[in-house]
Amino acid sequence: MSAEGNAPKPVLVHYMPWYASKPVSDVWGWHWTMGHFDPAQVGSDGQRAVASHDYPLIGLYDSNDPDVLECHVLLIKLAGINGVVIDWYGIDRFRDYAENHRNTQHLIKYIKQAGLKFAICYEDQTVKHMVENKVLKKEEAVAQGKKVFKWLDEHWFQDDAYVKIAGQPVLLVFGPQYFKKDQWSEMKIGLSNPPLLYGLPHLAKPVGADGMFGWPPVSDGQAVAPAIWKKYLRDLYSRAPDESVIAAAFPGFHDIYQEAKLHKSYGSIAARDGKTLKETLELAEQSQAALIQIATWNDYGEGTVIEPVRKRGYQYLEIVQKFMQSRSEDAVAFRAEDLRLPVKLYALKKQYQNDTQAMSNLKRATDLLFSGKCDAARSILETYPAKGR
Repeated sequence: MSAEGNAPKPVLVHYMPWYASKPVSDVWGWHWTMGHFDPAQVGSDGQRAVASHDYPLIGLYDSNDPDVLECHVLLIKLAGINGVVIDWYGIDRFRDYAENHRNTQHLIKYIKQAGLKFAICYEDQTVKHMVENKVLKKEEAVAQGKKVFKWLDEHWFQDDAYVKIAGQPVLLVFGPQYFKKDQWSEMKIGLSNPPLLYGLPHLAKPVGADGMFGWPPVSDGQAVAPAIWKKYLRDLYSRAPDESVIAAAFPGFHDIYQEAKLHKSYGSIAARDGKTLKETLELAEQSQAALIQIATWNDYGEGTVIEPVRKRGYQYLEIVQKFMQSRSEDAVAFRAEDLRLPVKLYALKKQYQNDTQAMSNLKRATDLLFSGKCDAARSILETYPAKGR
């Protein structure tokens, strides 16, 4: 996948695989609670207490639930999005890293089934945390990085579904926050498929990254006006094509960190009833960036969610779908009403999970959706009454 020739820039969405919920897992995971909220508490509106200003339309979910992953990937496909950038913490059993790695492997199976692409955004702060918590010696950090890169090289970088630019796999790094320039170079030695490294604009050059990717520019707890974030994006895009850039689109930013008593809020970017998402997509399209990344699918803690939520429904996915259609009439054959099908499928699978015949029929509907045959899938789904939404 690349933006070479006259084809529209590929559009990817940044995805968090880190949610744990009952009954799939034994606990309500940290990303739903942040050590402060208790999802066991249910309000009069039927919503659980959660570390977010938004609430998923399908309810609080577990990132290892196949029904959830299937629903998410189908929504992404029907919105016309080309692929997924997965926020990834490595392969080690520390904190929830191993569970996130398991969830990522699970997610990729559905991404490939849908005919979409994937890339990894590596969090090198994970190594910093392992060193700080004395599960890894500082002098072992580079060896740890080399182990992670070797795993990526052997399992994902060579995959035909992995996002590449000019034949090289693209690896985003959120930061970088730990490794230095010479260490990144050392970690890539001996790889069969050495990746192109992309970091945040203010951190990419010092580590010798191959390019940079944008992110919602919040800081100091301030409300960031449209003029400010537009200038940030235009300044970023002015570096292309001399420097390789991944453009950023986002719906806004409204974190929960202060309410969760973790630390001061990073700041905010107003959603403006979808205008922010529309305008960031338009700016990204006008740029000479190689790719567009939407931040994010489901970072509930930071309020950058484009997946369907209770208070907005499908608004953001409909905006993305219209944007994709505006670039090429052949690019997206799906309609706004098709976006409702994966959520209906998810609800029916939960409702009829003990009905063998119903589940067999819902499996047929699932296969049809993955094949893009929405009308045929709809005919099956409409034969089953659903509770609630």
